[in-house]
Amino acid sequence: MSIALEHVNYIYSPGTAYEKHALKDVSFEIGQGQFVGIIGHTGSGKSTLIQHLNGLIRATSGKVLYDGQNIYDEGYDMRKLRSQVGLVFQYPEYQLFEADVLSDVCFGPKNQGLSQEECEKNAREALELVGFPEKYYRQSPFELSGGQKRRAAIAGILAMHPKVLVLDEPTAGLDPKGRDEILDQIEHLHRETGMTVVLVSHSMEDIAKYVERIIVMNRGEKMLDGTPREVFAHYRELEKVGLAAPQVTYVMHDLKERGFPVSADATTIEEAADEIMRSFHD
Repeated sequence: MSIALEHVNYIYSPGTAYEKHALKDVSFEIGQGQFVGIIGHTGSGKSTLIQHLNGLIRATSGKVLYDGQNIYDEGYDMRKLRSQVGLVFQYPEYQLFEADVLSDVCFGPKNQGLSQEECEKNAREALELVGFPEKYYRQSPFELSGGQKRRAAIAGILAMHPKVLVLDEPTAGLDPKGRDEILDQIEHLHRETGMTVVLVSHSMEDIAKYVERIIVMNRGEKMLDGTPREVFAHYRELEKVGLAAPQVTYVMHDLKERGFPVSADATTIEEAADEIMRSFHD
């Protein structure tokens, strides 16, 4: 399973005074099982981009291929695509609308034609996977905290057994503890299920800690694409477009400039600590 974009362009309100070129000639491929971060400041095209991954938005030009097949081919089953490529929006309350959490998580499997028994089984498994407490299963989703709403919304997508999980700013508005819990849970899901995860964020710290590949968007274009180490090596260029590298990148560069025998390409606190200890022992 892979998702590939080939020369995708998207123009909002073409031919009007409000015309805006939101995506410009974007091409990349995400392979099965990858954990990919998409980063960029507000207005860089991140949210528009991910809505192309499951056909919610149709490209103005270019192709989107799922498993090698163009999703714009006549007769392509978009409904099936949307159960395979699950998208969790930035504000989960837009995705929660049933009387209680369990019914809400059952909604997707029910739409897939599963029996009530199968729906409940899938829903319970999904809620367990995201660490959602059983005592809240029969509670209204609107009475939940921000973090619990996120978990319920993610479970609602997981209950459909997607191959790809796409999360748009899943930690927006959460406190640091809630943010870490959600991201740790997503990393755990990726490890346990082997599913492809696409994480959209504007936080370099979050992205650096979890993903294996980063795609940087700027003004609708793909600016950089590589491992965290490769991308953060361009930290000066990132600064010019309003994105800061993780703090640890600056610390390591500073140490190196002051003559310490360290490698400056650590991307997490753990890597930096190991590198500093190594330099003392050498």
